Amino acid sequence: MRGCLAVLALLLASFAVHAADEGEKVVLIVWDGLRPDSVNEKDTPNLAKLAARGVFFANHHASILASTEVNGTVLATGCHPARSSVIANVEFRPEIEPTRGFNTEHVEEVRKGDGLTGGKYLKVPTVPEILRKAGRPTAVAGTKPVAFLFDRAERTDEEGAKNPVLFQSRTLPASLAAKLKEKLGAFPPPADSTKAANSEEDLWTTRALLETLWQGDAIPDYSVLWLSEADYAQHGAGPGSAPALAGLKSNDELLGRVLERLEAAKQLGRTNILIVSDHGFSTIVRAVSTPDALVKAGFTASKDFLKPPQKGDILVVGHGGAIFFYVTQHDAETIEKLVDFLQGLDYAGTLFTREAKKGTFALADVHLESEAAPDVAMGMKWSNEKNEAGVPGTLVTEGAKRKPGQGNHASLSPYELRNTLIAAGPSFKQGVRSTLPSGNLDVAPTVLAILGEKGGEAMDGRVLEEALAKGKTPEGEPATTRLETSRETGHGVWKQYLKVTTFAGKTYVDEGGAELTPKP
Repeated sequence: MRGCLAVLALLLASFAVHAADEGEKVVLIVWDGLRPDSVNEKDTPNLAKLAARGVFFANHHASILASTEVNGTVLATGCHPARSSVIANVEFRPEIEPTRGFNTEHVEEVRKGDGLTGGKYLKVPTVPEILRKAGRPTAVAGTKPVAFLFDRAERTDEEGAKNPVLFQSRTLPASLAAKLKEKLGAFPPPADSTKAANSEEDLWTTRALLETLWQGDAIPDYSVLWLSEADYAQHGAGPGSAPALAGLKSNDELLGRVLERLEAAKQLGRTNILIVSDHGFSTIVRAVSTPDALVKAGFTASKDFLKPPQKGDILVVGHGGAIFFYVTQHDAETIEKLVDFLQGLDYAGTLFTREAKKGTFALADVHLESEAAPDVAMGMKWSNEKNEAGVPGTLVTEGAKRKPGQGNHASLSPYELRNTLIAAGPSFKQGVRSTLPSGNLDVAPTVLAILGEKGGEAMDGRVLEEALAKGKTPEGEPATTRLETSRETGHGVWKQYLKVTTFAGKTYVDEGGAELTPKP
């Protein structure tokens, strides 16, 4: 195999030769959980070289919640979570699952949701759906099941040949799974994330895309490759750990495979490559059980409704760096008591309610106000402290699944909300480090603009004109604002804030936090 740096050297020459073909193809590669400070010449030499020769978005943002299914849907649709309807990895929608939260990317629950809504589980179209409707070839491959949300429609074998989808070992059409198994063997078992990177599963998925879903030299107009690293090993061993660094190395080598495959198909210079992450990452310093704390304080709260809930009963759904609280019948008295209780916890971060109250922000302030939204949402406390590997950013996490020293996300920490976007290709400028604010919300409209398809104008994100070779930087300067609210409680004075930046008519959340000043 040719060294990837040599391939990258060919990349610029190819762009020059094929400038007339710019925008014909896009490959979106998701490095799950990649922090922007993980991109360097030592750990990710190929990606660092690509960033230096393309555009590095140094002020890029994940959407809230900073988690996989939320930002996977944002990347696919270009729409805010409340508008698409996916606001968390796990949600409580009693019409789909009446006793507990369900995983929003699980096929069976998604199919049930589509059945209940006339195919509107996602309320807005995705980029692959828009392109497929326009008759353009696409391919989606993911080590993780979130890839299913990009293009979930059932399809015939004939349709699947033009628009195949792979999510873990499952496929659309279903017949594709047998072909992949015959060619590549069975989908590998996951690695022990506390000891190793999930390299084998990511390699299998990448080979499936490059060797089967991409047929010969006929590279699809739009492809998605979702890798499980660096998320997988960071969860198990923490950011900066040996397994996490191995995950970065593995992804970097897979990037080389993609570039070499494009070169072999003589499509490299016609292809725009976007490397993006769904969120950043922090290191856990403490794990807590909020349902236990609520019960001890006299609330009726649990993670499952084992019997029909009564008015005021609380279902608690944890997301690591955030918690959702669903109050039965939206009982106002219970909600007031719940907010007061949470504002007394030493690990509570920013609080959101369906309607803003004194001392909270509204769910709509961070675009989480879906029909199935919780009554109260809470981000966990975070800090700038460094872990044992010297990587900054720690948080308190909900639940016993993760332990101190391991990694997690979904809080309002800047280490989780600031994520990675790197773009290179004939449609992009070369050698640019953009400090203008951008977000995952902007990726889908930018992709459609590059491909010359309509639909991006109906999305919530913007086209990243400042990065495009023929684009014009939007006028005006970014404006950063600190929103604050406070209230006196029985515990003391509660203060919380949101730091947001507005640019080109769009608002990006930089961070959020809270502080309780106890009564003397």
